[in-house]
Amino acid sequence: MPLYKTITVDKSTKVLIWKIEESYEFLSNEVELTPHCQDRVDNMKSEMHRRGFMSVRHLLAVIGYTDHDLFYDEFGKPHLKDGKQISITHSFNFAGIIVSDKPVGIDIEKQRDKINRIAHKFVNPLEKTYLEAQDIDETRALTVIWGAKESLYKLFATAGLSFEQHIYISTFTLEYPFVFGAINYKDVISHYDLSFTEFEGFTCVYALPSS
Repeated sequence: MPLYKTITVDKSTKVLIWKIEESYEFLSNEVELTPHCQDRVDNMKSEMHRRGFMSVRHLLAVIGYTDHDLFYDEFGKPHLKDGKQISITHSFNFAGIIVSDKPVGIDIEKQRDKINRIAHKFVNPLEKTYLEAQDIDETRALTVIWGAKESLYKLFATAGLSFEQHIYISTFTLEYPFVFGAINYKDVISHYDLSFTEFEGFTCVYALPSS
């Protein structure tokens, strides 16, 4: 069972990452999905997406949950029936979840050069300025920013939230894996603590409200 990484963030928050090496058939064995989730996975055209979906169910099992403990709201945000907060991600051959008593978000992204071509769609002028002022690996740094904003988007779960206009990521270095973030939406500002970890050409970022 390739549980790749476990991160204990605090006494109520845990991150679990799975390296997807098994077939969909193997991952599906002895996993009972709800009718809603079975319909979702049956309609996925990508074999990798189906394997990622099932890997998440194995991560749930590691911490004592099943697919029947999970439900989705009208925004598509996942929730656990016992009131715990959860966020889910998968990218290529990695999947991850974060579970906590607090609102959370998580994202895993593959580090790819093409992120440089779309940076203008999610990087605001302040972020652009501090990136240009540093001697930093731009692809890795942009992947952190994208993952941070994706994590906050999942945590906030509000229609109309813009990566470029509403979410701000503080200056950071790749040597120190902590970042501060803020969301300014409809004149209300909220603050968040984010952490990132890099492995095998991927970046995982997770977010919680600032303590």
